[in-house]
Amino acid sequence: MLEHVPAWLGRALSGIRAGADKLAIVQPELGGRFDALDLSSPAFANEGRLPPRFTADGAGISPPLVWGATPEGTMMLALLVEDADAPAPQPLVHAVVWGLPADAARLAEGAISADGTGSEERGDVGRHSYFGEGWLPPDPPTGHGPHRYAFQLFALDASVEDPGPSPGRTALMRAMAGHVLAAGLLIGTYSRGEEGRVEPVQATTAAAALT
Repeated sequence: MLEHVPAWLGRALSGIRAGADKLAIVQPELGGRFDALDLSSPAFANEGRLPPRFTADGAGISPPLVWGATPEGTMMLALLVEDADAPAPQPLVHAVVWGLPADAARLAEGAISADGTGSEERGDVGRHSYFGEGWLPPDPPTGHGPHRYAFQLFALDASVEDPGPSPGRTALMRAMAGHVLAAGLLIGTYSRGEEGRVEPVQATTAAAALT
């Protein structure tokens, strides 16, 4: 969709960005500082560029993710992917996955796809910012500069409440408030056309959430 935005308009909007301080992982309602989860991808390095196959310029499938051991007391995991540099007041939500089993250690490539109400074995894929289920492929405006896509994985305690089927960001945040035991953060970047400078997420309060 945004690939049709002309480069001159993308450059004009380059200073308009939601900001890393709006990412879910730093919002106070989640409880402040957490233990850190080791979250990574075999497809790209942290702060590295996303391969085009995971974006609107390629097949548009979700990337593979792997993570380390979760803390004692974890009942389930939730994943939220947001674009910190969307030209909007709030980050653009690219994926929500709720109810991943506590003993899960990975999401396969292409696993974030529409699934209705999901299942106990695989969790439930929720709604992105365009109100559809599944993975919303990165699609930054040409000339807007690099966008940071924040993959945020949350380990949740046994008292967390169900946000309902196919949750969006608001329902997810409400359900997770006060129930986060640990969180992991992985940044993938993508851009079209002229490069622009953005501060790394570690330079913001996002880093403090994991210390």
